[in-house]
Amino acid sequence: LTVSFPIKEQEGTSFLAWTTTPWTLPSNLGLAVGNEIDYVKVKEISSGKLFILAKALLAGTFKDPKKDIEIISEMKGSDLVGLTYEPLFKYFINDKRIGNAFRVIHSDHVTTESGTGIVHMAPAFGEEDYAASSKNGIGLVNPVDDDGMFTAEVPEYQGKRVKEAYKDIIADIKKMGRLQKQDTIQHSYPFCYRSDTPLIYRA
Repeated sequence: LTVSFPIKEQEGTSFLAWTTTPWTLPSNLGLAVGNEIDYVKVKEISSGKLFILAKALLAGTFKDPKKDIEIISEMKGSDLVGLTYEPLFKYFINDKRIGNAFRVIHSDHVTTESGTGIVHMAPAFGEEDYAASSKNGIGLVNPVDDDGMFTAEVPEYQGKRVKEAYKDIIADIKKMGRLQKQDTIQHSYPFCYRSDTPLIYRA
């Protein structure tokens, strides 16, 4: 899933961030880039919208980069660190636990192998997310209970098992006008060896 996050310091420009776990998006607290990765600001010809993403991943994000976009400027990931953005969901905006959230940080696990080179961070639901966020003063929110159900902290999805809430979350992001691209990809995923059901990472 590729989602846009409007940049507060650059009106009309959004980061394009990527995730394979849409159910973690309500708990987004940061975006990660790689300091040495080359990024570009592009203008989408059809919409006039401006986006920032990794230069090496243009072809995977746009059908025909030569026709679909115009490159406006280039920068390193280190130039993006510290910029702030509008979160997708408003659940935790005024929560004291979030610390220095809703901004761009550096993380070594960001690559240009797939996605957009900008990774959505949900510190409660991934070891790398947690480590990088903690290092940068971003806190922890965990709106998922011991049974893998959303809690009252995210009322729209409360009582739904996280993987069953996928469709609702994606539909809501579409309504916001912030869903840029949706793909189905195959990748390795941990399953319980006893019940043969998918596991979730949770702090």
